[in-house]
Amino acid sequence: MSRPPERLTSFFHSGDAMRSRSVSDVVLWGRLELPAPPARLVADWEREVASHLALAPGDVEPLPLARARARWPDHRRCVQAMADWTRTLGLAEVLASSELALMACRGARYHHDGEQYGGAAFCNLFVSEDKGLDLHFPVAGHRIPLARGTAVVFDTGQPHAVIRRHGGGFDPADFAPDKDCTQVFLTWELPIEDLHVARVLRVAFDTDPAAAQGIDEGQLRLAGERAVVCPESGRWRRPL
Repeated sequence: MSRPPERLTSFFHSGDAMRSRSVSDVVLWGRLELPAPPARLVADWEREVASHLALAPGDVEPLPLARARARWPDHRRCVQAMADWTRTLGLAEVLASSELALMACRGARYHHDGEQYGGAAFCNLFVSEDKGLDLHFPVAGHRIPLARGTAVVFDTGQPHAVIRRHGGGFDPADFAPDKDCTQVFLTWELPIEDLHVARVLRVAFDTDPAAAQGIDEGQLRLAGERAVVCPESGRWRRPL
């Protein structure tokens, strides 16, 4: 059974020190007006996914961003739309200084990114068409339909998955090889310690400084134990 998200604590590297913070259950999302990527670019992504990435159900992997930019006349327009939207949320100009990547997924198992990216929030812009998939946050209680222009900002410590629309969990059969279910999205890592990011997501820092002193790697803890998510259901489970 899922426990309240406020019991989560993220421990992350801040300079040379380890710092603790709360995990936000705030999920911000909207639908932006974006032009469709050129057909030849979409075909290039499909070839890359099939021949090089060989995505299995649940896999999330990077695509070559530089090559996409060269073949995507509206790339800047998409980035600008995202910058304008995040500005309306109160995130000021943080997007412009944040690292950008291009990703592809064939669904995504339930997981959190609090161990590797505890010092960041994710900001994603989906550029693929609606393929009947949802971005699901089982603990925070949000379910977002994915389509071209879906924009999302969320805490990396918040469990999430990409699953079949209205489905009850992650099922590899929903992403079989004969199904068109790959989603491509731009993603930014927003620094969680940025004043605007922390305020918008309502993150509290130094929530467990004593525990942080005894930790040397990024991690997510739930009620004092390492937080582990069931990849099929999204429920918390005890560490092995």
